[in-house]
Order: sequence, then C-alpha cells, then structure tokens
Amino acid sequence: MKKTTAAITAVGGYVPDFVLSNKVLETMVDTNDEWITTRTGIKERRILKEENQGTSFLAIKAAQDLLNKSGVDPKEIDFVLLATATPDMPVAATAAFVASEIGATNAFSYDLQAACSSFLYGMSTASSYIESGRYKKVLLIGADKMSSIIDYTDRTTCIIFGDGAGAVLFEPNEEGLGFQDEYLRTDGIGRQFLKIEAGGSILPASEETIKNKQHYVYQDGKSVFKFAVSNMADVSGLIMDRNGLTHEDVSWLVPHQANKRIIDATANRMGLDKDKVMMNIHRYGNTTSATLPLLLHDYEKQLKKGDNIIFAAFGGGFTWGSIYLKWAYNS
Repeated sequence: MKKTTAAITAVGGYVPDFVLSNKVLETMVDTNDEWITTRTGIKERRILKEENQGTSFLAIKAAQDLLNKSGVDPKEIDFVLLATATPDMPVAATAAFVASEIGATNAFSYDLQAACSSFLYGMSTASSYIESGRYKKVLLIGADKMSSIIDYTDRTTCIIFGDGAGAVLFEPNEEGLGFQDEYLRTDGIGRQFLKIEAGGSILPASEETIKNKQHYVYQDGKSVFKFAVSNMADVSGLIMDRNGLTHEDVSWLVPHQANKRIIDATANRMGLDKDKVMMNIHRYGNTTSATLPLLLHDYEKQLKKGDNIIFAAFGGGFTWGSIYLKWAYNS
C-alpha cells in the first residue's frame, strides 16, 4: 500500500493596491532609498489603506483567488488554518470568520501564530492532518496586516514590513509527491529581541503603554539578523543532507523574505545559484506569514511537477525551520 503524502494542489495570493516606496519613506523618517536597498533589498511594500479592514480582508482575498483559479467548491474544504501574527482581534479566531466568508461552511478553523515562521509551521500542521487520513482538503492561508503594528516614526522597523496574504490547498497524493520532510526549531531566548511588549497578559493595554508606544513591533535588528543568518542557513543545509540532496537536485529555495542578505546567505550555504532562489522582497518587503505563499503565487507558472523545493523561515520567539516538498502539478 502506497503511503499517502500531503501535496499542494492550488495556490492563491493578494496584495493591497497602495504602494509605499522607499522614496515616500524618505519623507516620513530619516532614511533614504540607497540605505534601505543596500541593507534589506526592499524597494517598496504594499499597505492596506481601507478603513475597518484587517488581516481577514487580506486572507479572504487570497483564498478567493485560489478558489477561483482552482474551481474547488469551498464546501468541500475540511479545515481552514490561518497563519498570522496580526489577527483581527484577540480571542475570536480570525480563521473562523475567513472560513465563513469564503463559504467553507463545513470546515473547522483556527489561527496559528509563530511570527514569521507561522506559515512554515502551518505547512507541517496541514500536512499532518492530510497524512492522517482524517481530512482531504486543508486550506492554509498566511496573512498579515503588519502596518497595523508598525510605528512609522521608527526607521528600524517601518522600512521592513508590508501587508499581504497567500493561500495553498493541501490534498492527499499517492505518487510520492508533496510533503517529504521537516526540521522545525524554537529558542525562547529570542523573546527579548523581537516583540510587542504590551497588549498581552503580562502588560495589558493602558494609557501608559499607548503613550510609550509599546503596542508596536520592537526589533533588535543586529541580534535578529545574526540568529537568522546562521539558523536559516543551517536548517536548509541540514534538510538537504538528511535527504541526500545536492545543489543540483534542488529546483527552488523558497525563503522567508526578511532581508536579502539573509536569503543570499541561505542560498550560499545550499550552493544554489540565484536563479533557483525565489525572491519578491523588493516588491513587498517582509509580509511575515504571507512571504512563503506569496512566493509560490508569484512563481507558480515556473514550477514543474516533481520539482524539489526547500522552504526556510525564521521568526520571533525565536522560531525557525525548513521543509522539503516535491511539487505536485504543472501550471
């Protein structure tokens, strides 16, 4: 009896219309296009400007794009998993609202939060549900409205992040394609280097926390960069070694889009030429949970059935890891 694997069978994506370029940021904070581009590789990012719209708006758009392209009936979806660091609101799961809005009325749903590694961890979760045989169609969405938690007077963070969403559908596969292996890690030391201090159970919202801007993302850039460079590169190399893959065997690297220098270091560790590295950081910046599925969305037409794909991500917590997947279809 053949082992059932979990394969990605459809992809969708969405980014807002408003473009926040480096030139515009020059008018907002003490920075310039050359400085941003040299250190991050980012030229512009998309921002959700519509009033009273949150992460669910982005997620719904990406899911609808997937459904329209694939022709899948949303009522056939068993499970909707939303990877996000910016839910619409505390307590009420954003995934539940998204599932209802897209017509996935027979699905259960919940949110998953592991900062910039959320979608990568979501891939592990979605694949496990499929491989268990319990469910046949799992919709995994990565979406973040990072502009809602960014201080646009803080040049260390406002240059990095953007808004966006991507979605993938996981289904059973009997050809040995799809999910192959994973290596996921965490280290609580990272809690002090990348965080939002207030708004949680330790430091609830108050006039003082708002005044002190403690509800925005804080990042110790040098420390995060150091950990990200070494750990993303290490796990990507490890998963190749563990599966007997050489740089010639790997068709694509799908890396989290946090910083071009981190992406380059990971590709170098794997021995990959730049034409095997998916990149859209120059267009979208760091969309957190949405970076990996947006890459698949942008590169979908270049993917071929049987391609060996390595995913890698690093996020706050710290959280990081790598996943090896075989692509299951030709576009």
